[in-house]
Amino acid sequence: MQSIRKDIRGKAIMLMGKNTLMRKAMREFGQKVNNGIEPLIPLIYGNVGMVFVKDDLQEVKTLLVNNTVGAFAKVGATAPSTVVVPKGDTGMDPSKTSFFQALAIQTKINKGKIEILNDVNLLKEGEKVNASQAVLLQMLNIKPFSYGCKIQNIYDDGQVIPPALFEMNDNDILTKIRGEISKIAAISLATGHPTTASIPHTVSNGYKNLVAIALATTYSFKQVESLKALLADPEALKKAQAAASASSAPAASAPAAGGAAPAAKKEEKKKDDDDDDAGAGGMGGLFGDDEDGGGGGGMGGLFGDAEDE
Repeated sequence: MQSIRKDIRGKAIMLMGKNTLMRKAMREFGQKVNNGIEPLIPLIYGNVGMVFVKDDLQEVKTLLVNNTVGAFAKVGATAPSTVVVPKGDTGMDPSKTSFFQALAIQTKINKGKIEILNDVNLLKEGEKVNASQAVLLQMLNIKPFSYGCKIQNIYDDGQVIPPALFEMNDNDILTKIRGEISKIAAISLATGHPTTASIPHTVSNGYKNLVAIALATTYSFKQVESLKALLADPEALKKAQAAASASSAPAASAPAAGGAAPAAKKEEKKKDDDDDDAGAGGMGGLFGDDEDGGGGGGMGGLFGDAEDE
């Protein structure tokens, strides 16, 4: 405790006292000065103290957690962790063999010293330490337990915050926010109730519908003219398809050279029969390649990957 107080000096103040007295003082302070402190009162139980932080909370937390000390096992204490006695030379003379026999630990005498033959699970977490175990650990100079401060709760402006939330960084917070926005957008699209999160998806879906109608009819507008011109020129379309094939599979372009003409005819026929599908696919690079509500994919970078079925 003195080491902790020394390290946090000037950054924070640690206070500890009798729990009943601390609760009484906090209750009176809440009644007379600030009742926002009342959520802390039920948390004052057990071996607890309070740290009042003036500077960066993360820095103080690091100082508190890093200040731990080793301690021998005490008789009757509950083991906070599993204790393993390693095999090997103990440096003890044969007169101490009785301690090992009492604990059923296999040993042998090697060069006038007691040697443990195998690793021994001496204590399990939650077990109470008996007298023989405590004496043996002290004789082996093993300090199995460590003691220090553990942050239980963080209080700020009337709010009690669990430590798990304090461990979150900016990326974790942004990821959670994006996930919730994605859920809101999906619910809004499924129920037809517009929200700020769903409007970008609705607009992009509407634009895709307009593009599909324009490609299927003689209706046209500025944004779709270049696509209609590409579909109206088979040669330009074949060049575009060939360029796309070459970029995606350059290794297969040489053996496929002999069948280029039939493939082009097949692609041209497919374009004539299914120009609606070709139109929708032509906008995939802009608005995502998902089916029905592909607009959601286009806005995924802003509002997550909501499924707007």
